[in-house]
Amino acid sequence: MSEIRTEEPSPELLERIGRQRRHTLELLTVCAVGLVPWTILLAFTLPSGYTVRQWRTTWVGFDVLLVLAMAATAVLGWRRHRAVVVAAVATGALLVCDAWFDVSLALGTPDVWWSAALAVCVELPLAGFLIRKVLGMLSLAQWPSAPRGTG
Repeated sequence: MSEIRTEEPSPELLERIGRQRRHTLELLTVCAVGLVPWTILLAFTLPSGYTVRQWRTTWVGFDVLLVLAMAATAVLGWRRHRAVVVAAVATGALLVCDAWFDVSLALGTPDVWWSAALAVCVELPLAGFLIRKVLGMLSLAQWPSAPRGTG
């Protein structure tokens, strides 16, 4: 059996990766903090009901996006391509969004039970399964170790 040798990343590369990581986390932190007042504003200002146009286009378009994400996940998985991780996470997120919107938009109608059943029995379990599989794949990945004090 042959041994795979990997070179240690250079200190410059590790520093650049650490800087990019830090900038990404700073951006995400600012966005998360900024989203809090926006969400509170929407909670107080949005109407509780709203007549929409293009309802069918919106839902069919969302389901087409979900089909594409599932198909991409399947194709990448069959090809054993590492991008399957990204596709599976995107598919899981879309499934959670689908469950949320199906149930929340059906509240107060007889369709809420059907929406809740699909969410609990299909969409959320599939999303959880995909995320759990991704976490399992990530736990098998070999990550370069950064020297203490960087990052």
